[in-house]
Amino acid sequence: MAAAQDMMTATVGEALSGEEAVELAKRHLVQPWPTAGEIGAEARSLIGEGEGIYITDGSGKKLIDGPAGMWCTNVGHRREELARVMYDQAMQLSYNTPWYTMNEASAVLAERIAGHAPGDLSHVFFTTGGSSAVESALRFMQFYNNVRGRTEKKLILSRGGAYHGSTYLSASLNGRPRDRDWMDGADDLVVKLSSPDPFRRPAGMSIAAFTDSLVAEFEETVKRIGADKIGAFVGEPVQASGGVIVPPENYLPRIRKICRDNDILYVSDEVVTAFGRLGHVFASEDVFGIDPDIITFAKGVTSGYFPLGGMIVSERLLQELRRSNHPSAMYAHGLTYSSHPVGCAVALKNLDLLEGGILAHARAVAPYFQAQLKTLEELPLVGEVRGVGLMACVECVADRDSKNPLELDRNVGMRIDAHCHELGLLVRPLINMCVMSPPLTITKEQIDDMVGILREGISRTMEDLRKEGVWKG
Repeated sequence: MAAAQDMMTATVGEALSGEEAVELAKRHLVQPWPTAGEIGAEARSLIGEGEGIYITDGSGKKLIDGPAGMWCTNVGHRREELARVMYDQAMQLSYNTPWYTMNEASAVLAERIAGHAPGDLSHVFFTTGGSSAVESALRFMQFYNNVRGRTEKKLILSRGGAYHGSTYLSASLNGRPRDRDWMDGADDLVVKLSSPDPFRRPAGMSIAAFTDSLVAEFEETVKRIGADKIGAFVGEPVQASGGVIVPPENYLPRIRKICRDNDILYVSDEVVTAFGRLGHVFASEDVFGIDPDIITFAKGVTSGYFPLGGMIVSERLLQELRRSNHPSAMYAHGLTYSSHPVGCAVALKNLDLLEGGILAHARAVAPYFQAQLKTLEELPLVGEVRGVGLMACVECVADRDSKNPLELDRNVGMRIDAHCHELGLLVRPLINMCVMSPPLTITKEQIDDMVGILREGISRTMEDLRKEGVWKG
């Protein structure tokens, strides 16, 4: 009877109050990344609507959308152009099976995306998001080596601090603390390397020496395991969910060369950095000077208006498959919603908006964004502010000299987020870090508002910690 009542209430739609939605969530909705003690019994901050760089919570409070949803609402909320495209495409063709039919929007979008990709990356396979994009790339690597008779060349190199997804194989690559504490993975297929985090380099080591050590570790790993056993290296140009780790200059090109010299596929995971986050459609070449064998993408491709992702594959790899002695070998991988017509139509219009001025605007305001956030290093709780483009991280530490996080208060980021929420800013808290990646349409005046609120939120948190005796800074 209770379940039936819930269903009746839920179908009322606009008559459903925020309190009722919270109760329904606690009774029936399983949230992403829950703890065992709250799984299936929690509700999170209710968001009612959004416009531009702002969202409104369940109580009606207007907030700057600091994380742009999940790094993804790049062109901002409530863009009528995207909503209308969704409607128009759904009215024309809402779905087609990709197994034996195709739609026009996917073909046009593949051509548009290939035109922005570096090197000879010219073919696109569409998925439903970032995890499935990375999964597709890894399965392609396995298929590619099987067809070429290299059945032992399957190991995958990943790094500490990495985040590549939540599907079984993509999640196996993750290298953040806590991601794998209670979850299984394909550990026999993955080899982890050090995170390219300059802030956490050994004391007294220069950036140049740190870079050399990372490259030496990569070379030693390839030599120790054998290039004939390693199929791919997967790396984010910027380790996003790991705390916006920007690698040292020239690190990625040097890793790319090692991969090329050892016939190891270089997969650049641009799920976060693509489609404007760093001011370009793709950051691999334009920002970091690399031409990968495969690029994965999602999030900003539709600015979060529709689930879509994909991988772009080198023409060279496809030619090698077509020339093989196994023409009937099948890449037995696909998704019901691959090349979804609505998603592809939205992505095309989203790309129009990006190319029509938003990319240029993002490049123009990014230096101001980084400079204003950097002023937060004046606060004694802040160990480092780092970032590139329109993505940044404020890392809080107990002691600047030792660079230790707040061991007695692992939720300092959530404390800062709570204060900022009251003040009008949504922050993405990551343990002792606050990640900021607002919509690309943000203005300098709005950046000032955002940084001012964040400064006050951190200041209030410092006072809380002092009063509780947790921190004496």
